Amino acid sequence: MVGVVEDFVTWEDRYALGIPFIDAQHKELLRLTNVLFVACQDGSANDIFRETIKGTVKYVSEHFSAEEAMMNRIKYPKLAEHKKEHEAFVQKVLEDVRQFESGHSFVPNTFVRFLKDWILTHIAVSDKKYADYIMHIKKAGNLTSS
Repeated sequence: MVGVVEDFVTWEDRYALGIPFIDAQHKELLRLTNVLFVACQDGSANDIFRETIKGTVKYVSEHFSAEEAMMNRIKYPKLAEHKKEHEAFVQKVLEDVRQFESGHSFVPNTFVRFLKDWILTHIAVSDKKYADYIMHIKKAGNLTSS
């Protein structure tokens, strides 16, 4: 597997939610996006893409599950809406993977750009909302460690 790549997308502090395990998972999603980007640039997209996309899909599912479990624990009022965003993303990625695997028209570079844009926008908008909610309930003294 390709190591860390810094050219396509880099983590910036403005994406940090202040939830260490979630921030670490987001950084890993960006690293995986960089691996796919490099594959697109050096002509090995098919081989590297096949190897990496399976791990990426698995990792995304695990991340979404962890995020949703946390939101459920804190009784986040917009959990259902957030979960729908996750489901729509997973469906899009799985459809793109099916297109790729079946030999249909598929542009790995376009897929990687979609992945980058979706992740960064989702973190900056949707994930920021639940992070703000956590800060609000924490300040109000309503956050328990259960």
